[in-house]
Amino acid sequence: MHSSLTAHARCLYGDEYGPTPVCGLEHREHYFVEELTFADADAILAMLRALAPNIVDGYLPVWVRNLAYRLVLLQRPDEPALLREAAQNLWLHGPDWDDVAAGLVERADALEASG
Repeated sequence: MHSSLTAHARCLYGDEYGPTPVCGLEHREHYFVEELTFADADAILAMLRALAPNIVDGYLPVWVRNLAYRLVLLQRPDEPALLREAAQNLWLHGPDWDDVAAGLVERADALEASG
């Protein structure tokens, strides 16, 4: 087992900022998805920030980023900064999700206005 979600992602997808470690474990995407699915928000955010610190970079597939942000927002639905970060990720990876991104920003605005 990998020491962290970040280490698992780094082994599976590589790291734009450093060499992919050689760890000797079996790397199958479904194992990573299972770990991601049940990871806490802090572990997911650590992975995103380590492997894609500028959102537009890194080797994480877009679908992994989208799933990761979705899982974080399910755990922390009332954090405007995270809503905006997730929206930015969606906007940078194609127009298919622009309406969802706009909805996230609206939610962030509403939370800030009520808070």
